[in-house]
Amino acid sequence: MTEIINSEKKNIAVIFGGVSSEYEVSLQSAAAVLENFPERYNAVPVWITRGGEWRLFRGEPSSIREDKLPADSPRVILPPDRGAGCLLTLGSSNVRIPLAAAFPVMHGIGGEDGTLQGLIELSGLPLCGCGTLASALCMDKERSHKLVSAYGIAVPRSVLLRKGEAVGEDVLRTTGLPAFVKPLRGGSSFGITRITDAAELHAALEKAFAYDCDAVVEQAIDGVEVGCAVMGERGALTIGEADMIELSGGFFDFEEKYTLKTSRILCPAPLAEELTERVKWTAAAIYNALGCSGFARVDMFLSGSDIVFNEVNTIPGFTEHSRFPIMMKAAGCAFSEVLERIIDGAVRE
Repeated sequence: MTEIINSEKKNIAVIFGGVSSEYEVSLQSAAAVLENFPERYNAVPVWITRGGEWRLFRGEPSSIREDKLPADSPRVILPPDRGAGCLLTLGSSNVRIPLAAAFPVMHGIGGEDGTLQGLIELSGLPLCGCGTLASALCMDKERSHKLVSAYGIAVPRSVLLRKGEAVGEDVLRTTGLPAFVKPLRGGSSFGITRITDAAELHAALEKAFAYDCDAVVEQAIDGVEVGCAVMGERGALTIGEADMIELSGGFFDFEEKYTLKTSRILCPAPLAEELTERVKWTAAAIYNALGCSGFARVDMFLSGSDIVFNEVNTIPGFTEHSRFPIMMKAAGCAFSEVLERIIDGAVRE
Protein backbone atom coordinates (compact mmCIF):
# COMPACT_ATOMS: atom_id res chain seq x y z
CA MET A 1 0.00 0.00 0.00
CA THR A 2 1.34 3.43 -0.97
CA GLU A 3 1.31 6.16 1.66
CA ILE A 4 0.97 9.85 0.79
CA ILE A 5 2.54 12.08 3.42
CA ASN A 6 3.05 15.81 3.29
CA SER A 7 5.79 16.33 5.86
CA GLU A 8 5.39 20.09 5.90
CA LYS A 9 1.63 20.43 6.29
CA LYS A 10 -1.08 18.51 8.13
CA ASN A 11 -3.76 16.98 5.90
CA ILE A 12 -7.36 18.04 6.59
CA ALA A 13 -10.18 16.13 4.90
CA VAL A 14 -12.77 18.59 3.58
CA ILE A 15 -15.93 16.49 3.10
CA PHE A 16 -18.77 17.86 0.98
CA GLY A 17 -21.65 16.97 -1.33
CA GLY A 18 -23.88 14.20 -0.01
CA VAL A 19 -27.28 12.69 -0.61
CA SER A 20 -29.46 15.40 0.94
CA SER A 21 -31.55 18.02 -0.83
CA GLU A 22 -28.82 20.52 0.10
CA TYR A 23 -26.19 18.87 -2.11
CA GLU A 24 -25.80 21.89 -4.40
CA VAL A 25 -25.54 24.29 -1.46
CA SER A 26 -22.76 22.14 -0.04
CA LEU A 27 -20.81 22.38 -3.31
CA GLN A 28 -20.89 26.16 -3.20
CA SER A 29 -19.76 26.23 0.43
CA ALA A 30 -16.97 23.71 -0.17
CA ALA A 31 -15.60 25.63 -3.16
CA ALA A 32 -15.36 28.80 -1.05
CA VAL A 33 -13.72 26.93 1.83
CA LEU A 34 -11.09 25.45 -0.48
CA GLU A 35 -10.38 28.82 -2.10
CA ASN A 36 -9.74 30.35 1.32
CA PHE A 37 -8.08 27.36 2.95
CA PRO A 38 -5.33 28.24 5.46
CA GLU A 39 -1.89 27.89 3.93
CA ARG A 40 -0.58 26.11 7.03
CA TYR A 41 -2.76 23.11 6.20
CA ASN A 42 -3.20 20.85 3.18
CA ALA A 43 -6.81 20.34 2.08
CA VAL A 44 -7.82 16.83 0.99
CA PRO A 45 -11.18 17.31 -0.76
CA VAL A 46 -13.61 14.38 -0.44
CA TRP A 47 -16.62 14.67 -2.73
CA ILE A 48 -19.65 12.57 -1.75
CA THR A 49 -21.81 12.11 -4.84
CA ARG A 50 -25.60 12.32 -4.94
CA GLY A 51 -25.55 8.53 -4.92
CA GLY A 52 -23.44 8.42 -1.77
CA GLU A 53 -20.06 7.42 -3.24
CA TRP A 54 -16.97 8.94 -1.62
CA ARG A 55 -14.51 10.28 -4.20
CA LEU A 56 -11.12 11.94 -3.83
CA PHE A 57 -11.33 15.21 -5.77
CA ARG A 58 -8.31 16.58 -7.58
CA GLY A 59 -9.08 19.81 -9.36
CA GLU A 60 -10.02 23.45 -9.05
CA PRO A 61 -12.84 24.77 -6.83
CA SER A 62 -14.57 26.10 -9.95
CA SER A 63 -15.26 22.49 -10.99
CA ILE A 64 -16.99 21.91 -7.67
CA ARG A 65 -19.24 24.93 -8.21
CA GLU A 66 -20.19 23.55 -11.62
CA ASP A 67 -20.78 20.05 -10.21
CA LYS A 68 -18.12 18.56 -12.48
CA LEU A 69 -16.52 15.60 -10.75
CA PRO A 70 -13.89 13.96 -13.00
CA ALA A 71 -14.89 10.42 -13.93
CA ASP A 72 -11.48 9.08 -12.90
CA SER A 73 -11.72 10.44 -9.34
CA PRO A 74 -10.72 7.49 -7.12
CA ARG A 75 -13.15 6.10 -4.59
CA VAL A 76 -12.10 6.53 -0.96
CA ILE A 77 -13.30 5.40 2.43
CA LEU A 78 -12.78 6.69 5.95
CA PRO A 79 -12.03 3.56 8.00
CA PRO A 80 -13.92 3.45 11.30
CA ASP A 81 -10.95 1.68 12.93
CA ARG A 82 -10.03 3.78 15.94
CA GLY A 83 -6.66 5.38 15.36
CA ALA A 84 -6.47 4.64 11.65
CA GLY A 85 -6.50 8.39 11.04
CA CYS A 86 -6.55 8.22 7.28
CA LEU A 87 -8.42 7.94 4.03
CA LEU A 88 -7.95 4.81 1.93
CA THR A 89 -8.33 4.86 -1.83
CA LEU A 90 -9.99 1.82 -3.39
CA GLY A 91 -8.91 0.11 -6.58
CA SER A 92 -5.86 -1.52 -8.09
CA SER A 93 -3.43 0.77 -6.24
CA ASN A 94 -4.47 1.38 -2.68
CA VAL A 95 -3.19 4.62 -1.21
CA ARG A 96 -3.24 5.66 2.43
CA ILE A 97 -3.70 9.40 3.06
CA PRO A 98 -2.97 10.32 6.70
CA LEU A 99 -5.24 12.96 8.22
CA ALA A 100 -4.91 15.37 11.11
CA ALA A 101 -8.65 16.23 11.20
CA ALA A 102 -11.89 16.15 9.21
CA PHE A 103 -13.87 19.23 8.27
CA PRO A 104 -17.44 18.43 7.14
CA VAL A 105 -18.91 21.07 4.82
CA MET A 106 -22.16 19.21 4.24
CA HIS A 107 -25.61 20.61 4.91
CA GLY A 108 -28.73 18.66 5.80
CA ILE A 109 -29.46 14.97 6.28
CA GLY A 110 -26.38 12.74 6.25
CA GLY A 111 -23.95 15.59 6.73
CA GLU A 112 -25.24 17.84 9.49
CA ASP A 113 -27.38 15.47 11.54
CA GLY A 114 -24.71 13.56 13.44
CA THR A 115 -24.29 10.60 11.10
CA LEU A 116 -21.09 11.82 9.45
CA GLN A 117 -19.88 13.21 12.76
CA GLY A 118 -20.38 9.78 14.32
CA LEU A 119 -18.18 8.14 11.69
CA ILE A 120 -15.47 10.75 12.17
CA GLU A 121 -15.55 10.42 15.95
CA LEU A 122 -15.59 6.62 15.71
CA SER A 123 -12.39 6.79 13.66
CA GLY A 124 -10.75 8.88 16.36
CA LEU A 125 -10.08 11.82 14.04
CA PRO A 126 -10.41 15.35 15.44
CA LEU A 127 -13.62 16.92 14.13
CA CYS A 128 -13.95 20.50 12.94
CA GLY A 129 -17.35 21.57 14.22
CA CYS A 130 -20.12 20.22 16.42
CA GLY A 131 -19.98 16.63 17.62
CA THR A 132 -22.42 13.80 17.05
CA LEU A 133 -24.93 14.55 19.80
CA ALA A 134 -25.05 18.32 19.29
CA SER A 135 -25.41 17.87 15.52
CA ALA A 136 -28.30 15.43 15.94
CA LEU A 137 -30.05 17.62 18.51
CA CYS A 138 -29.74 20.82 16.51
CA MET A 139 -31.12 19.13 13.38
CA ASP A 140 -34.21 17.99 15.33
CA LYS A 141 -36.47 21.04 15.60
CA GLU A 142 -38.74 19.55 18.26
CA ARG A 143 -36.10 18.18 20.64
CA SER A 144 -33.79 21.18 20.33
CA HIS A 145 -36.71 23.46 21.23
CA LYS A 146 -37.62 21.37 24.27
CA LEU A 147 -34.05 21.39 25.57
CA VAL A 148 -33.52 25.12 25.00
CA SER A 149 -36.89 25.83 26.66
CA ALA A 150 -35.69 23.93 29.73
CA TYR A 151 -32.94 26.54 30.04
CA GLY A 152 -35.55 29.29 30.29
CA ILE A 153 -35.29 30.58 26.70
CA ALA A 154 -38.54 31.24 24.82
CA VAL A 155 -39.48 28.93 21.91
CA PRO A 156 -42.50 28.87 19.55
CA ARG A 157 -45.47 26.66 20.40
CA SER A 158 -45.42 23.54 18.23
CA VAL A 159 -46.94 20.11 17.53
CA LEU A 160 -44.93 17.09 16.34
CA LEU A 161 -46.59 14.88 13.71
CA ARG A 162 -45.60 11.57 12.09
CA LYS A 163 -46.27 10.63 8.49
CA GLY A 164 -49.28 8.34 8.15
CA GLU A 165 -51.05 9.29 11.37
CA ALA A 166 -54.46 10.93 11.32
CA VAL A 167 -54.20 14.70 11.62
CA GLY A 168 -57.04 17.04 12.39
CA GLU A 169 -57.18 20.80 12.18
CA ASP A 170 -57.34 20.85 15.97
CA VAL A 171 -53.50 20.85 16.04
CA LEU A 172 -53.76 24.52 15.11
CA ARG A 173 -55.35 25.25 18.48
CA THR A 174 -51.88 24.89 19.94
CA THR A 175 -50.01 26.99 17.39
CA GLY A 176 -52.66 29.42 16.16
CA LEU A 177 -52.52 30.98 12.71
CA PRO A 178 -50.46 31.88 10.84
CA ALA A 179 -48.21 28.86 11.37
CA PHE A 180 -45.26 27.15 9.75
CA VAL A 181 -45.27 23.52 8.69
CA LYS A 182 -41.74 22.10 8.52
CA PRO A 183 -39.89 18.82 8.09
CA LEU A 184 -38.55 17.88 11.52
CA ARG A 185 -34.99 17.58 10.20
CA GLY A 186 -33.62 19.60 7.31
CA GLY A 187 -32.29 22.96 6.25
CA SER A 188 -32.29 25.71 3.63
CA SER A 189 -36.08 25.96 4.14
CA PHE A 190 -36.77 22.92 1.95
CA GLY A 191 -40.32 21.61 2.50
CA ILE A 192 -41.43 24.55 4.64
CA THR A 193 -44.82 26.22 4.14
CA ARG A 194 -46.35 29.21 5.87
CA ILE A 195 -50.09 28.69 6.25
CA THR A 196 -52.72 31.28 7.09
CA ASP A 197 -55.83 29.06 6.84
CA ALA A 198 -56.63 25.65 8.33
CA ALA A 199 -57.56 24.37 4.87
CA GLU A 200 -53.89 24.66 3.86
CA LEU A 201 -52.64 22.31 6.58
CA HIS A 202 -52.79 18.96 4.81
CA ALA A 203 -51.13 20.14 1.61
CA ALA A 204 -48.38 21.73 3.68
CA LEU A 205 -47.88 18.49 5.61
CA GLU A 206 -47.66 16.52 2.38
CA LYS A 207 -44.90 18.86 1.22
CA ALA A 208 -43.01 18.51 4.52
CA PHE A 209 -43.35 14.72 4.53
CA ALA A 210 -41.62 14.62 1.14
CA TYR A 211 -38.44 15.50 3.05
CA ASP A 212 -38.89 13.68 6.35
CA CYS A 213 -41.15 11.13 8.02
CA ASP A 214 -41.78 13.62 10.85
CA ALA A 215 -43.00 17.20 10.67
CA VAL A 216 -43.71 20.05 13.06
CA VAL A 217 -46.47 22.60 12.95
CA GLU A 218 -45.05 25.68 14.59
CA GLN A 219 -46.36 29.02 15.79
CA ALA A 220 -45.36 31.91 13.50
CA ILE A 221 -43.61 34.50 15.64
CA ASP A 222 -44.63 38.07 14.93
CA GLY A 223 -41.25 39.75 14.57
CA VAL A 224 -37.99 39.73 12.63
CA GLU A 225 -35.34 37.06 12.32
CA VAL A 226 -31.92 37.73 13.81
CA GLY A 227 -28.86 35.51 13.89
CA CYS A 228 -25.50 35.25 15.52
CA ALA A 229 -22.34 33.37 14.54
CA VAL A 230 -20.56 31.56 17.36
CA MET A 231 -17.15 29.86 17.37
CA GLY A 232 -15.19 27.95 19.99
CA GLU A 233 -15.89 25.91 23.09
CA ARG A 234 -17.80 26.61 26.30
CA GLY A 235 -15.89 29.20 28.30
CA ALA A 236 -13.90 30.43 25.30
CA LEU A 237 -16.45 31.59 22.73
CA THR A 238 -16.04 34.12 19.93
CA ILE A 239 -19.36 35.81 19.07
CA GLY A 240 -19.85 37.42 15.68
CA GLU A 241 -21.95 40.51 15.10
CA ALA A 242 -25.69 39.88 15.11
CA ASP A 243 -27.50 40.25 11.80
CA MET A 244 -31.13 40.90 10.88
CA ILE A 245 -33.22 39.70 7.94
CA GLU A 246 -35.35 42.43 6.43
CA LEU A 247 -38.26 40.97 4.44
CA SER A 248 -40.66 42.75 2.15
CA GLY A 249 -43.16 39.88 2.41
CA GLY A 250 -43.50 36.12 2.87
CA PHE A 251 -40.72 34.34 4.73
CA PHE A 252 -37.02 33.63 4.30
CA ASP A 253 -37.44 30.58 2.04
CA PHE A 254 -34.85 28.79 -0.11
CA GLU A 255 -35.10 31.25 -3.00
CA GLU A 256 -34.72 34.29 -0.76
CA LYS A 257 -31.80 32.76 1.12
CA TYR A 258 -29.77 32.36 -2.05
CA THR A 259 -31.01 35.20 -4.26
CA LEU A 260 -32.16 37.97 -1.85
CA LYS A 261 -34.64 39.11 -4.50
CA THR A 262 -36.99 40.88 -2.08
CA SER A 263 -35.03 40.79 1.17
CA ARG A 264 -31.89 42.20 2.75
CA ILE A 265 -29.52 40.96 5.42
CA LEU A 266 -28.38 43.77 7.68
CA CYS A 267 -25.12 43.22 9.51
CA PRO A 268 -24.59 44.52 12.11
CA ALA A 269 -28.28 44.40 12.99
CA PRO A 270 -29.70 47.91 13.54
CA LEU A 271 -30.52 47.35 17.20
CA ALA A 272 -29.91 49.27 20.39
CA GLU A 273 -26.68 48.26 22.11
CA GLU A 274 -28.44 46.65 25.07
CA LEU A 275 -30.67 44.55 22.81
CA THR A 276 -27.72 43.55 20.61
CA GLU A 277 -25.86 42.29 23.68
CA ARG A 278 -28.93 40.29 24.77
CA VAL A 279 -29.14 38.69 21.32
CA LYS A 280 -25.45 37.71 21.54
CA TRP A 281 -25.83 36.43 25.11
CA THR A 282 -28.86 34.35 24.12
CA ALA A 283 -27.02 32.90 21.11
CA ALA A 284 -24.15 31.84 23.36
CA ALA A 285 -26.56 30.35 25.91
CA ILE A 286 -28.33 28.32 23.19
CA TYR A 287 -24.99 27.18 21.73
CA ASN A 288 -23.91 25.93 25.16
CA ALA A 289 -27.29 24.40 26.04
CA LEU A 290 -27.19 22.19 22.94
CA GLY A 291 -23.56 21.21 23.48
CA CYS A 292 -22.24 22.92 20.36
CA SER A 293 -18.53 23.21 19.68
CA GLY A 294 -16.26 24.47 16.91
CA PHE A 295 -18.77 26.71 15.17
CA ALA A 296 -22.48 27.21 14.50
CA ARG A 297 -25.00 29.89 13.57
CA VAL A 298 -27.81 30.50 16.04
CA ASP A 299 -31.05 31.85 14.54
CA MET A 300 -33.67 33.60 16.66
CA PHE A 301 -36.75 35.76 16.32
CA LEU A 302 -36.99 39.23 17.80
CA SER A 303 -40.57 40.08 18.74
CA GLY A 304 -40.48 43.55 20.22
CA SER A 305 -37.83 43.15 22.90
CA ASP A 306 -38.50 39.41 23.34
CA ILE A 307 -35.99 36.92 21.91
CA VAL A 308 -37.41 33.57 20.73
CA PHE A 309 -35.25 30.61 19.63
CA ASN A 310 -35.64 29.40 16.04
CA GLU A 311 -32.85 26.93 15.20
CA VAL A 312 -29.12 26.25 15.18
CA ASN A 313 -27.26 25.56 11.95
CA THR A 314 -24.25 23.46 12.93
CA ILE A 315 -22.83 23.72 9.40
CA PRO A 316 -24.06 27.07 8.09
CA GLY A 317 -23.43 28.34 4.58
CA PHE A 318 -19.74 28.93 4.00
CA THR A 319 -19.51 31.07 0.91
CA GLU A 320 -17.99 34.50 1.35
CA HIS A 321 -21.51 35.91 0.94
CA SER A 322 -23.08 33.62 3.56
CA ARG A 323 -24.33 34.94 6.87
CA PHE A 324 -21.80 33.18 9.13
CA PRO A 325 -18.64 34.57 7.45
CA ILE A 326 -20.25 38.01 7.12
CA MET A 327 -21.10 38.13 10.83
CA MET A 328 -17.58 37.08 11.76
CA LYS A 329 -16.07 39.60 9.33
CA ALA A 330 -18.14 42.36 10.95
CA ALA A 331 -16.61 41.31 14.27
CA GLY A 332 -13.12 41.66 12.79
CA CYS A 333 -12.43 38.04 11.79
CA ALA A 334 -11.78 37.52 8.04
CA PHE A 335 -13.01 34.38 6.26
CA SER A 336 -9.57 32.78 6.02
CA GLU A 337 -8.99 33.47 9.71
CA VAL A 338 -12.35 31.90 10.58
CA LEU A 339 -11.33 28.71 8.78
CA GLU A 340 -7.89 28.68 10.38
CA ARG A 341 -9.32 29.09 13.88
CA ILE A 342 -11.88 26.31 13.30
CA ILE A 343 -9.16 23.90 12.12
CA ASP A 344 -6.70 24.98 14.81
CA GLY A 345 -9.33 24.30 17.47
CA ALA A 346 -9.83 20.74 16.23
CA VAL A 347 -6.18 19.87 15.63
CA ARG A 348 -5.13 21.12 19.07
CA GLU A 349 -7.47 18.71 20.86
